[in-house]
Amino acid sequence: MDEETLLLEVETAMDDALQHMLTDFGGVRTGKASPSLVDNMDVFVASYGTSMKLKSLAVVSTPDARSILIQPFDPSTLNDIKKAIAESRLNIAPIIDARSVRLPIPELSGERRKELVKYVKSLAEDTRVRVRAARKVGMDGVKKLKADNILTEDGVRLVEDKVQKLTDRYVEKIDEQVEAKEKEIMTV
Repeated sequence: MDEETLLLEVETAMDDALQHMLTDFGGVRTGKASPSLVDNMDVFVASYGTSMKLKSLAVVSTPDARSILIQPFDPSTLNDIKKAIAESRLNIAPIIDARSVRLPIPELSGERRKELVKYVKSLAEDTRVRVRAARKVGMDGVKKLKADNILTEDGVRLVEDKVQKLTDRYVEKIDEQVEAKEKEIMTV
């Protein structure tokens, strides 16, 4: 392994952590209807005998700012979708309308908004931990490159500096996303 491969692997791991956090952020309610609240929800479909993502079972849309409309491709999955939503952490009671499921999005209370901000911050901290773990893997890789006589002392310092700059950049991106999500949640 050379230093470029090492840096690429570290950056890929950090980017994966950031993308995972952003996907999780999409599932956090903000008081506005958004298909991302339910898109990645796992639905066990009894007739198929397997779990599937909601977005592969139905069209998810927002007809207005306060509701989500889920129209399954196969009407027989309607009750499975309703059950998955009812059992989720969304705390929204699904309503079946003929061949679709409607989710009315209630206004968030101030206390619930604060809880969601705490949850978002905990997701961000988990992501920071993953970024720091990728940094540690990178630093260990640098030591191995030195031990294998691929890098000199100056090369070690240079690559360690690059790994640290990557870490700082990803932590900054995490902080920016948390700030934006917190603002979105707290906006009434």
